[in-house]
Amino acid sequence: MSLFKRYVEEEALQVEEQREATIVKSVEYKQLETKLQTVLLEELKKHQFQREEESLKIREWGKDFLDKEAERLTFEEKKQMLESVEYELLGYGPITPLLEDDTVSEVMVNGAQAIYYEQYGKLKRSHLSFQDDEHLSRVIERIVAPLGRRIDESSPMVDARLPDGSRVNAVIPPLSLKGPSLTIRKFSSIPLQMNDLVHYETVSEEMAEFLEICVKARLNIFISGGTGSGKTSSLNVLSSFIPNDERIVTIEDAAELNLSQEHIVSLESRPPNIEGKGEITIRELVRNALRMRPDRIVVGEVRGAEALDMLQAMNTGHDGSLSTGHANSPRDMLSRLETMVLMAGFDLPLRAIREQIANALDLIVQQARMKDGSRKITRITEVLGMEENIIVLQDLFVYKETGRDADGKVEGHFETTGVRPHVSELLEQNGYTIPSSWFKEVW
Repeated sequence: MSLFKRYVEEEALQVEEQREATIVKSVEYKQLETKLQTVLLEELKKHQFQREEESLKIREWGKDFLDKEAERLTFEEKKQMLESVEYELLGYGPITPLLEDDTVSEVMVNGAQAIYYEQYGKLKRSHLSFQDDEHLSRVIERIVAPLGRRIDESSPMVDARLPDGSRVNAVIPPLSLKGPSLTIRKFSSIPLQMNDLVHYETVSEEMAEFLEICVKARLNIFISGGTGSGKTSSLNVLSSFIPNDERIVTIEDAAELNLSQEHIVSLESRPPNIEGKGEITIRELVRNALRMRPDRIVVGEVRGAEALDMLQAMNTGHDGSLSTGHANSPRDMLSRLETMVLMAGFDLPLRAIREQIANALDLIVQQARMKDGSRKITRITEVLGMEENIIVLQDLFVYKETGRDADGKVEGHFETTGVRPHVSELLEQNGYTIPSSWFKEVW
């Protein structure tokens, strides 16, 4: 055997021995972690602590256990193991630090080994991972069980919310082909204000003031945009301008709105139970809300037949209603509304549907998520009415993108179309004056 060949074989043998040693260490580490978790769980069952006390006791007992049982581990390995066990017992497993990070807005798990998160508008892959699909499934069950929901093979998809308001969606096999999937859209503990949207350059100051007086003057406003464009955040901000002496009824699939007013009734839809009964839809809630003497109706998102009831409410004296919907432009939003009205099952002429929409809506606020992750209100569009068979729209404010800077951030500016709003007279009747300077061509 040549000297070179022997050297290559010895190198390969050393690599294999190192790999086996790593595997053995990994198995020992997992076994020790499982034992630590079992010991701590048994201790916690014997006592009743507040959450803060539980966390302190887990660290105290865990440190004593590791000092006795894990002499071979380094300080960093012990620290990592103790954190992992604490996340497992008191949190939601490996994704707990992401959920506790205020800069993370969304967490996406695509199987046990692929965890992504959104931070400052950008998607990033995390170094964290679950042990296996079974571990991920246990965490999903732990999330949905206290919420009164279930997820199994007969019901492999669930949409719910955490106690802090964060929206949770989970899908498991056989629907999800690459293992369980979990998406958590976090709920901000501190609601955004209009000043924040101006600071983040989502809107200009003039647009912010215009939207504020439109809400106070009881115009019907629809917020349109794609997934993750910030529609719900904008709806929350606009709802904050509703006067405190008005009765507000909010209707949502998963309650996300966080309003500061006192007189609020919050309604949430309910999925069917295991027998397929007991479902309460958004449409039923909208119809019920009309009997609750609301001054304002705020629908988190219109996505189906409830569009007809919402439009009828806007047309029958419930002015100042607010809602959101998925669409790429104000014109697309009108088309989607037509389709959703037809989903109600009534054979209505298209012209009648368009007249309902034209008479109900006053403004469409179009929101978009830009390529750099920032959110912008790209258009504020006025609904003028019908002309022959077409709903006439008129842009009042637009955002024009001009390029990118050296860091890849989108550059652009807000500008007005120079057209005075058709609703100016209504706003003035309610005591609000629109400065003519707002409607110069460019600010």
